Amino acid sequence: MKILLVLTSHDQLGDTGHKTGFWLEEFASPYYVFKDAGAQLTLASPKGGQPPLDPKSDDADAQTPATKRFKADPAAQQELANTVPLNQVNATDFDAVFYPGGHGPLWDLAEDATSIALIERFTALNKPVAAVCHAPGIFRHTKAANGQPLVSGKTVTGFSNSEEEAVQLTKVVPFLVQDMLIANGGHYSSGNDWQSHVKVDGLLITGQNPASSDATAEALITLLKGH
Repeated sequence: MKILLVLTSHDQLGDTGHKTGFWLEEFASPYYVFKDAGAQLTLASPKGGQPPLDPKSDDADAQTPATKRFKADPAAQQELANTVPLNQVNATDFDAVFYPGGHGPLWDLAEDATSIALIERFTALNKPVAAVCHAPGIFRHTKAANGQPLVSGKTVTGFSNSEEEAVQLTKVVPFLVQDMLIANGGHYSSGNDWQSHVKVDGLLITGQNPASSDATAEALITLLKGH
């Protein structure tokens, strides 16, 4: 089982002067779900090297068993520090791709031609694509084989408008994940704010928020085992 994890390289939170990046829990939880299931992992990002960590995801109240495990795991830290440049990976080498969230992907991965082509290639090869929290923003420009938006007609979830409102970034982000998924024809589904909520539609797996990280990764493992 070979899984590609794609992280953001973007570290600026709009024009606020604050930093952003990937959300630690949304990387660490899936990382260990996959590792513990015996998967071989490759980490990639648009620029390669160390992806930027959203400093807020390092706050004490954002820590989970997986983030604590990561902080005590030098091998995992080393792997994260040396992500492969995204233009060097090939969908044919993997069984699935997983995108952790954080606000960073809304700026780079959502618009990144290499990432868009990669997702479309995984889909064309009938391989699962999974994304959690803000990472479903990566489907902004992705198309299905018929030229329609990839999420069109599919049941999907992602960071909700009410959650974005709660973190007071509605006016900062380049687009709202919920609104974009709906505009692209997705059947948007959400659970309660900050509660785990995952949708699986065919080979597309989406999770709503950080709390959904484990369940999104587990859904991908289940799909791969059945696939």
